[in-house]
Amino acid sequence: MHPHKHLILGRKLRIIGIMARGWESKSVESQIESAETSNQESSHHDQPDLERMRQHQALVLSRSRVLQQLEVSQNPRHREMLNQALADLEAQLAGFN
Repeated sequence: MHPHKHLILGRKLRIIGIMARGWESKSVESQIESAETSNQESSHHDQPDLERMRQHQALVLSRSRVLQQLEVSQNPRHREMLNQALADLEAQLAGFN
């Protein structure tokens, strides 16, 4: 291969790499705009409603983690603690309905 052809090829690759980063930044820019639009739309919701939804989601997630731990737990004391935690989480979740 001729050395000059290799340089030209290398230069083309670098230009393509720069173009790819340019496209990537456009994608990031559109994602940021989309997030800003989404944030503006969600700002119409009441803050207490959003906080209540977050709390509910956190309780549901905690409940699923406790259930997963119960499936694999062998220690009776640990299982008892998990069952108590599960009962507490379910009582809190019942308060959301």
